[in-house]
Amino acid sequence: MPPERVIGDAWFEILSLLKECRTTWPNRGWSWDGRQSCVASSFNAELEGKARTAASVALPREWTSKTIERAPPVLRELAERAGGLRDGQLLLSGAVVGSAFAYGLWWPWGDGMTISARIGLGGLAVRPEVLQRLRDTFGVQL
Repeated sequence: MPPERVIGDAWFEILSLLKECRTTWPNRGWSWDGRQSCVASSFNAELEGKARTAASVALPREWTSKTIERAPPVLRELAERAGGLRDGQLLLSGAVVGSAFAYGLWWPWGDGMTISARIGLGGLAVRPEVLQRLRDTFGVQL
């Protein structure tokens, strides 16, 4: 289902980019991470390049454990709430539309074979109906 456009809806632009990300994502399995309020996908590390390319459509900025201190405060807070960034982990971010934005958490597993990506929404207007639109964009059911 395409994102629904409403006049003055900052989420439309963000969700449209996320829909394009999902369309080109190399692994079709997405689920809901209720702890982080994000959609999540785990995939084989061999698909990392394709996944990073797909994610960059909506989340072109990358923050690492070494660069996160230069990120905007809201992104630093997100990283802290997720447990901080360790070596190899990334916080990805997209453009801010009004006060709305999308972000990604990129977590390689310790086995070196699997990576988890989580995509969430941030800003002042993240209400339950907006999270439902995110789930709809990624075809995730609760």
